[in-house]
Amino acid sequence: MLLAVDIGNSHMVLGVFEDKTLVSDWRMQTNRRTTSDELAAKLHGLFQLKNRRLAEITAVIIGSVAPPLESVWCNLARKYLHCEPLLVSDGKIDTGIAIVTDNPGEVGADRIINSVAAYSRYKKALIIVDFGTAITLDCVSAKGEYIGGAIAPGLGISFDALISQTAKLPRIDISSPPRNPIGTNTETALKSGLLYGFGGLVEGLISRISQQFHPDIPKVIATGGMAGVIAPFAPSIEAVEPMLTLEGLRIIHARNS
Repeated sequence: MLLAVDIGNSHMVLGVFEDKTLVSDWRMQTNRRTTSDELAAKLHGLFQLKNRRLAEITAVIIGSVAPPLESVWCNLARKYLHCEPLLVSDGKIDTGIAIVTDNPGEVGADRIINSVAAYSRYKKALIIVDFGTAITLDCVSAKGEYIGGAIAPGLGISFDALISQTAKLPRIDISSPPRNPIGTNTETALKSGLLYGFGGLVEGLISRISQQFHPDIPKVIATGGMAGVIAPFAPSIEAVEPMLTLEGLRIIHARNS
């Protein structure tokens, strides 16, 4: 079985594939100070919760935007899983997608992985909105080329900055939306600003970016930890694909195995 590891700035998402089927997945906080031994202990516990054994893993693929943790996971794979991991950051890897930006080497691995998965599924022009630590919009042409995108601050870090720089604004739960855009108390006003505000930001970017695709009409999909929260406030988003990055890792591994 394949262990796919998506290392983000805030969270790591792990998935176990049996052939093309995702049979288990987990989400855990990114801790840049952790060691391979500590991660192995956590992984062992997660596997036990699903009645699985680490010995079942025969291959590992890693996509990372946090370079220090990439080497930690490589050590874990070699020491505890007894296999050589495949790294999406390796310049020799075949992702199956052409990157036609000014500096292809600076494009984050997660953006390429998502583009691979989305184009494999839809085979058309795409805008992929990833709601993570940052909000990224990644653009894929109708020919399957990665052509660029946009990056904006994520909801979580923006909210953290707001709370840390104000004396009286409370930290609130934004999992439930406000009834109306006009908040009648501090909590609903914050919810409105965050959810309608970030939904409007994304909707505006989608509108501007879509014009550059003319005459193609791109399909707009969303992924990432906050996708389910913000996507309802951006009507142009047609589908939410929470496991898009894991699927992209599986596809890239299959191309290179």
